[in-house]
Amino acid sequence: MARPRRLQHGEEATLVEHLEELRQRIFICLGALLLGFVVAYIFHLKLIHLLAHALPPNKRQLSTFTLGEPFMTSMWLSLYAGFLVAIPVILWQGWAFFSPAIEPAHQRMVRLFTLISVLLLAAGLLFGYYLALPAAAHFLANYDSSTYTQFIRARDYITFAAKVMIAMAIVFELPLFVVGLTRTGILTTTRLRKNRRIGYFVVACIAVALPGVDPVTTIMEGIPLVILYELSIWMSVLLDRRAARAEAAAAGT
Repeated sequence: MARPRRLQHGEEATLVEHLEELRQRIFICLGALLLGFVVAYIFHLKLIHLLAHALPPNKRQLSTFTLGEPFMTSMWLSLYAGFLVAIPVILWQGWAFFSPAIEPAHQRMVRLFTLISVLLLAAGLLFGYYLALPAAAHFLANYDSSTYTQFIRARDYITFAAKVMIAMAIVFELPLFVVGLTRTGILTTTRLRKNRRIGYFVVACIAVALPGVDPVTTIMEGIPLVILYELSIWMSVLLDRRAARAEAAAAGT
């Protein structure tokens, strides 16, 4: 398949040309997902070992209860991991498709945002694996352990672990989301600073809605949400001040 032609800013194209470019970029995204799936499947035993390592040492032997469960569990794990591997390609293809509609002066910032989003994604995965998932796994695996004999089902645990990791990756994108709203004028930094309590309430609701049936998971997901929300406000303020200085400098010349 030919590489999609990237339109320049202001370049006119027919609806058919736009649809053809979109089709090609979707195929690239699907190809990245397939490649990520294949790579993840090659290392799926290592991935299972890494996820099981978040459990207490005496609970790391995962159980299966049906004949096809080991196969399907490995398939789903590979799909989850493949999606995470493909996200940078998906983000880049999305930026390349919409970039002709963006002013050239702003394209550098959009490219920077794309790079930062990948870095934040990686930070969210690291936070999820080293902090959120172990805290949740240890709490749930040891809850009333003197009363229950617990067998940890591989399918359920891996699904839970994948959801926590993906949720943390999405949570760490919050600063870009808030900054994007302020840069497009949908929100203002004045409103964000004035309505902090409402913002924190919304953040708390998001934390409760994220994957996790226990208070430990909710707290571990909520803490970075609050910190990142506050960080996003100050990032927006700094960008507004920088834009105001640039406008003042341009007006003075």
